[in-house]
Amino acid sequence: VQLVESGGGLVQPGGSLRLSCAASGFTFSSYIMSWYRQAPGKERELVARITRSGDSTNYADSVKGRFTISRDNTKNTVYLQMNSLKPEDTAEYYCSARRTIASMESWGPGTQVTVSS
Repeated sequence: VQLVESGGGLVQPGGSLRLSCAASGFTFSSYIMSWYRQAPGKERELVARITRSGDSTNYADSVKGRFTISRDNTKNTVYLQMNSLKPEDTAEYYCSARRTIASMESWGPGTQVTVSS
C-alpha cells in the first residue's frame, strides 16, 4: 500500500484547500479511505471517512458542513475539500486505507495545513 498526500499549504481563515491522496499498490476500490489530522501536542483524530463505493461518508463534528470527502475509483484518489477554514484546523493531514473496519490502517506521510492570517 502506498499513499501520497498533496495540496496542503498556508491559507487565511475563511479560505479553502483541496487535499488529494494518490493511492497505489492495492485495489483502491476495495478499501475504506479516511482522512486524519494531528496538531502539535495533540492526538491524531479522524476527520472524515468514505466507504469503498463512496456512497456513505462520516465526519468529525468539528468539520461537519465545512469539509467534504470524496473519491474517484477510476483515478485511485481520495480528496478532502476544506472550506471555511479556521486556525484550529491547522494540523498535519494524513490519508489512510483499510481493507475492513477491523483491519490495520496504512498511512501516507502527511501534508501540512496551516490556517493563519
